[in-house]
Amino acid sequence: MKPLISIVSPVYGGEKTTAELVSRLHAALQPLTANYEIILVEDHSPDNSWAAIEATCAQDPRVVGIKLSRNYGQHYAITAGLDHAQGEWVVVMDCDLQDRPEEIPALYRAVLDQNLDYVQAVRSARQDNARKRLGSFLFYRVLSHMVGKLYDHRKANFGIYHHKVIKAIASYRERNRFFPALVQMVGFTGGEVEVTHAESGRGGSTYNLRKLLRLAEDIILSHSDKPLRYITRFGFFISFLSLLGAAITFVRWTLGYIEVLGYASIILSVLFSTGILMFTLGILGLYVGKTFDAVKNRPLYIIDQHLGQAPAAE
Repeated sequence: MKPLISIVSPVYGGEKTTAELVSRLHAALQPLTANYEIILVEDHSPDNSWAAIEATCAQDPRVVGIKLSRNYGQHYAITAGLDHAQGEWVVVMDCDLQDRPEEIPALYRAVLDQNLDYVQAVRSARQDNARKRLGSFLFYRVLSHMVGKLYDHRKANFGIYHHKVIKAIASYRERNRFFPALVQMVGFTGGEVEVTHAESGRGGSTYNLRKLLRLAEDIILSHSDKPLRYITRFGFFISFLSLLGAAITFVRWTLGYIEVLGYASIILSVLFSTGILMFTLGILGLYVGKTFDAVKNRPLYIIDQHLGQAPAAE
């Protein structure tokens, strides 16, 4: 019999939190149903997260362990978990205990009471340091502007989703994975529930500024053509300024203000134009590179080991 609820949690740096996460999930889920599964996807963490998952799986048949062959990234690990989830409802949450298992009953009641296809958790008071909150706020503001869709920085991956939503998300096999964007892309009727955000059980975030910028770049190039539009407008603006400057220079020369045209202005113009061309080619090259990666049709992830059930197709 298929489970009613599946929990999918990508695990990175979860050696100290895995056992507590599973224990608290049991306590939160058992009042709802005895028919559930917990899928922990270990994303090649540098600590002993897999050993902790192995120990948990050995003691509890409802826990499924999946170890990826290398570090693919959080959203690829989520995809691996979604591909294996069998439940009618699927809960996606992080492993660091900032997403509190005790909030799952409220999410579940909301989708049933309001007849929704999914409900996302809204973090009312984020328990992060000021640097991470600012980085997250700027990340989502820039992303919303470039992609043309509103992303709330108080939301992340935590939520409960009907299997038809998960099936639709799983059908998107594009290389650049960002779970909240995929949720918006597939549509369906969603809602939100305000939840309490806890402090991280592993002592800090695994996302630094470099990773956030790389993630933003991947998402923008995958879901938006605005960089190309901005380059076109900027190129037109530069051309207009160049023509205007040429006209002004010609008028000044005819009036006798300029006797010998300077070489410095020519060199600067050439360097400036070359810089614009290189920048434009760089943006175009990124799009071409993303297309090149997509046409290779390589698997999104590779499983090294699995515990608890046979792996689904990748």
